Amino acid sequence: MISPESTVTLTTAQAIVRFLAAQFIEIDGEKVRLFGGGFGIFGHGNVTCLGEALYDHRDILPLYRGQNEQAMGFAAAGYTKYHLRQRMMFCTASAGPGTANLYTSAALAHANRLPMLLLCGDTYATRLPDPVLQQLEHFGDPSMGVNDGFRAVTRFWDRIIHPAQVLQSLPSAIATMLDPATCGPAFIGLPQDVQGWTYDYPELFFQERVHRIRSQPADEREVADAAALLAKAKRPVIIAGGGVQYGRATAELLAFAQAHAIPIVETIAGRANLTDDNSFNIGPIGVTGSNSANTIAEQADVVVAVGTRLQDFTTGSWTAFSKEARLIGLNVASHDAMKHFAVPVVGDCKLSLPALSERLGKYRSPDEWMSSAHAERAKWSDYVAVNVSSRGSDGTNRPNSYAQAIGVVNATCHPRDRVVAAAGGLPAEVTANWRTLEPGTVDVEFGFSCMGYEIAGAWGARIAQHEQEPERDTIVFVGDGSYLMMNSDIYSSVLTQRKLIILVLDNGGFAVINKLQNNTGNESFNNLISDCPTVDEPFRTDFAAHAAAMGAMVETVVNAEELGEAFKRAQANMRTTVITMSVDAYEGWTGEGHAWWEVGTPHVSKHASVREGHAEVESARPRQRKGV
Repeated sequence: MISPESTVTLTTAQAIVRFLAAQFIEIDGEKVRLFGGGFGIFGHGNVTCLGEALYDHRDILPLYRGQNEQAMGFAAAGYTKYHLRQRMMFCTASAGPGTANLYTSAALAHANRLPMLLLCGDTYATRLPDPVLQQLEHFGDPSMGVNDGFRAVTRFWDRIIHPAQVLQSLPSAIATMLDPATCGPAFIGLPQDVQGWTYDYPELFFQERVHRIRSQPADEREVADAAALLAKAKRPVIIAGGGVQYGRATAELLAFAQAHAIPIVETIAGRANLTDDNSFNIGPIGVTGSNSANTIAEQADVVVAVGTRLQDFTTGSWTAFSKEARLIGLNVASHDAMKHFAVPVVGDCKLSLPALSERLGKYRSPDEWMSSAHAERAKWSDYVAVNVSSRGSDGTNRPNSYAQAIGVVNATCHPRDRVVAAAGGLPAEVTANWRTLEPGTVDVEFGFSCMGYEIAGAWGARIAQHEQEPERDTIVFVGDGSYLMMNSDIYSSVLTQRKLIILVLDNGGFAVINKLQNNTGNESFNNLISDCPTVDEPFRTDFAAHAAAMGAMVETVVNAEELGEAFKRAQANMRTTVITMSVDAYEGWTGEGHAWWEVGTPHVSKHASVREGHAEVESARPRQRKGV
């Protein structure tokens, strides 16, 4: 028994690391470390003090050496996604540009409601040596620096200017990150001098603590109001978001739908709530969705939004539902539950769905409604089968496409393999065409739609996957644009022996934005390499040679058939394998399943095609809900 009066003298950095090492979480009755470790790049702002503390805990808090701070944050996001926000990683970066590089990944974590702890160097609390290396001076506010920018992209922010502050700051940060209603990134700025200052900390502070994720039931009155509305529905639909998986409520979601005969459509984040062959799965909804889901969503009279923040790619910029449809928002966060004047049910979906079901009693939607939804889904499944095929209806080969590559991998991978995609055309194609084999196996980063997440996020996911299912694979779909933006964690995956299978699908630039450019009447300009005015002789990057230089095994294939054979060899490999294939920049896009998406277009232009594009975009605006 530790005496309340017992203290230990530690530096600020030592106290932080010792505290993190003492944090555990209970998952399915098993106690595991809350932090699986961390990602770090050392510089003068964190190596001498925080580095010294981390060294002494290297066996229980493994520190993965990053190649780029932004990528470290993406890897931390991929790690916690895999663990359904129940476990997390910390990231440490030096003062100045090292910390600034984490800004984008902090924004990604904030948008996606993902916990990660950022421990970043800062300028000196005493200010005696100012201005110091990498310091940004603000003439009217000497307290302001790079780290203050993180206030906008984190859920918790603090700067430690005295060692005693750790006693309050760290527990508060962890409480924020573990609360399903507030979870997101936490930032702690660590001035370089304060990191090394000492304090007599109570030893009780470092006792092992076992955390449990709060499971909050909804208010009975809110459940009653939602049940009263839903009981009158003739054409109800459930929109299932990523919060269903984070709430570990996929079984409760399906039980609710089965009990009341309500079709389910999935958001991008909720893409693997149900398997593809589940009869209640009517497909993905929204801008990158399916005809089946969008058709029944448009016909619905009551929409039950479960665990979704209703991003515009889900709502079709609020044209996916009729203006007469009523919304019920079931979410742990009241901010999300109340959007568009929804009837709010603020609570954990694992508890709240059964409570709502009990209130509904024997209510079931009309048989013809489910039959209609099944008919729409059957038509969409037939479309996907044709869309992912490499051969046209006449038996001839079609131009290489994203959809074909997705179909090949989908038909060959293990049901428990994890698929990662992000930003651009590929996440849209994965969302529309991937047929989920097991729940929780798809990570499509469209919350912040962040290019560069693919390989780095997959590395973090693979670290997590290796803890639980080392025999399974993490599969990355990445375009040439994202690859060129961030690829160094190919090297990381080889160094750490955390194998990835990476498919680089090269369409010669930012092809999906070129498509948007063309679809709004603009000429191709500065998106495809061949259309850049500053490029004299366009050429294709040798991605295989580049990946090989980072230690990966590589193959280049010319069509979907070769891709299938190469993928099988990659499955048998023990090292990260990169497979490259060229795809057509103009042909082969999924042409069905799109809801309207509001984009800003020129109201005046000297180009007739641009004026026509603007008129076409605006033609759908009368269908847009105005907040009610």
